[in-house]
Amino acid sequence: MTTFADPVVAWRGPSDPDAPLVVLLHGRGSNETDTIALADHLPDGLAYAAVRAPIAEGGGYAWFANRGIGRPIADSLADTMGWFRTWLDPVAPLGRPVVLVGFSGGAAFAGGLVLDDPHRCAGAAILFGTLPFDAGVPTTAGRLAGLPVLVAHGDTDTVIPRDLLERTWTYLHGDAGSTTTGVRDPGGHGLSLDVAAQL
Repeated sequence: MTTFADPVVAWRGPSDPDAPLVVLLHGRGSNETDTIALADHLPDGLAYAAVRAPIAEGGGYAWFANRGIGRPIADSLADTMGWFRTWLDPVAPLGRPVVLVGFSGGAAFAGGLVLDDPHRCAGAAILFGTLPFDAGVPTTAGRLAGLPVLVAHGDTDTVIPRDLLERTWTYLHGDAGSTTTGVRDPGGHGLSLDVAAQL
C-alpha cells in the first residue's frame, strides 16, 4: 500500500463533533481551498470539510492514478480510499451522519467510497463526474439500495467521456437502487448555482 501524507483539510461550520458532516471532494488538479467555497451556498448548521487529495498533480492534487479520464486504476483507488478512511473514521465515528459531495474526479472518488461501503454514508452527490466503473468496486444491482444520491451532469460537458456520464446516470436511476435525484444542467463541466441549489 502506498504511504501518503496526512490529509490537509479546510473546515467551515460548527465544530460540534455530533453535527452532520458534509465532506467536499475537489476535482483533479484542484485543491481543498477551491472546494470549501461551495459551503457558502449550502445550509447552515452542518460541518463542512474539504479534503485535499493525496496525489500531487501539476499545480493541484488527484484522488487516484487513472488509465484515462474517469477511469481509475483499481489499486490506486483502493489505496487512496484506505487513506481517506483513516482520516474519516476518527472524525466521524459510526453514528455521525456523513454526506460525500464530489466534483469531477472527486465525484468518482465519492462514488468509489459509497460503492465500496454503502452503509458508511447517509448520502452522496456525484457532480459532473462518473462512478468508477471497472475499478475494483462493486456496481451490482441494488448496491446502493435506499441511499439518497444527487447526480448532476452538464449537457455540454466535454471533459468526462459521454459514455461514462450516461452509464453513471443510467445506473443511479436504475440498478443501483439508490433514491436518486438527477439534474441535467445546460452548461458544461462546472458547478452552477442551480446545481448548488439542488444540492
